[in-house]
Amino acid sequence: MISPSELRQNLYNLLDQVILTGIPVEIKRKNKVLKIIIEQPKLKLDNLKKREVMNCKPDEIIYNDWEKEWKA
Repeated sequence: MISPSELRQNLYNLLDQVILTGIPVEIKRKNKVLKIIIEQPKLKLDNLKKREVMNCKPDEIIYNDWEKEWKA
């Protein structure tokens, strides 16, 4: 944990250290702890809602006998 004065003196070095190592830097000010961390980008797929779209079990599709439906 570092002080705001130490942060001010080494700001760019500490930021580079967080980027390289992924280890957050903690700063203590007025009995509160602040952190500099790398924010992970949110994927677009994380916004999708899970939906039930199949009317049957997945195994019924995979192990179904399709020979009746197949025409050469």
